[in-house]
Amino acid sequence: MKIRINGNSVRFRLTRSDVKQLAVTGRLEEKVNFGGALLCYAIKLGSGNELTSSFQNSTIILYMPERMVGELADTDKVGFENRNGELYLLVEKDFTCLDSVSEDQSDNYPNPLAKNFYEEGD
Repeated sequence: MKIRINGNSVRFRLTRSDVKQLAVTGRLEEKVNFGGALLCYAIKLGSGNELTSSFQNSTIILYMPERMVGELADTDKVGFENRNGELYLLVEKDFTCLDSVSEDQSDNYPNPLAKNFYEEGD
């Protein structure tokens, strides 16, 4: 699971194993150690109908309705979004990059644009 924070926007990107774990356990969590201070970010099942979030004790939590988790796991749905007050929330499948990158992308979803990209690049 990766997050991207930009202004009042938080975007969560999930690999195939992230989506599977979320569907099975109802929870994902990662930690970043900043030399003794931890930043945690997590996704948990939420009881509402929309994405919501909280930030407490250096932990960002995205609450995701069970229906959305099921759709992400069992369909071609790419992601979900919501504006929670001033904060924009997005959770989406992490696709492989079209450009060459050094990070391991073996667990990412196949990029649906890859076929067109490589055909045009020939």
